[in-house]
Amino acid sequence: MREVEVSRLTDVIEKLCIEANEHLPEDVKCAIKTCRACEDGEIAKGILDNIIENFDIADNENVPICQDTGMACVFLEIGQDVHFVGGDLTDAINEGVRRGYDKGYLRKSVVKDPVRRGNTGDNTPAMIYTEIVPGDKVKITVGPKGFGSENMSQIRMFKPSAGLQGIKDFILEVVETAGPNPCPPMVVGVGIGGTFDKCALLAKKALMRPLDSQNPDPFYADLEKEMLEKVNKLGIGPQGFGGKTTAIGLNIETMPTHIAGMPCAVNINCHVTRHKSEVI
Repeated sequence: MREVEVSRLTDVIEKLCIEANEHLPEDVKCAIKTCRACEDGEIAKGILDNIIENFDIADNENVPICQDTGMACVFLEIGQDVHFVGGDLTDAINEGVRRGYDKGYLRKSVVKDPVRRGNTGDNTPAMIYTEIVPGDKVKITVGPKGFGSENMSQIRMFKPSAGLQGIKDFILEVVETAGPNPCPPMVVGVGIGGTFDKCALLAKKALMRPLDSQNPDPFYADLEKEMLEKVNKLGIGPQGFGGKTTAIGLNIETMPTHIAGMPCAVNINCHVTRHKSEVI
């Protein structure tokens, strides 16, 4: 059994909150630049040039890529041979978010009650997701999630009779309904299977996967490619002004489900698809 001080998580999460908001992952940058090279419309090319300039400035000056610095989603892959000591795990995670958003001068966007509102003042609580895995390490991923794109996400509880075509139509429907609202070019995370709550989590985890990766199942890898092409044929384009680049990536994650169901969730992210990880 390996003991890990929860204060280590606090320090790492503080750092990851800042880094994720200031530095776009390389796979996302490459995807945007690749799409820029393929665009032929002057407006679309100009917008993508502005997006590239924006993340270059954020990199060089260590400032947030976007004014919406998001709600902190914290994913922990915890080795089953790890024992946390030195305090409460949830408190340690929230302290890391609190420090990161304060030290990084990041916008605090969390309200303490969904109906009565009232800003918490420190961007806590974080949305915390834990998974027990083999080993004695802890992988920490922080993915700040802005709500211009989060608000465009949908879930549908299909019957199996809807088939693959039902899922394809749903993905396109969600993207088309979103239109310019999530600041395209967007990243589309799709979760299929599990239960109502699990398929939504699968869709969010799909957004954490590198854009230059594929689903390990060839069937779903082909579906990712097919649906990305279909999404881009919608012509919404960068910031909704038209073009070939409506999405820079579409990732699908799946898991087993009940014989009577086929849940599907689509979690939309803007082109500022932020996530940073560290293993301790």
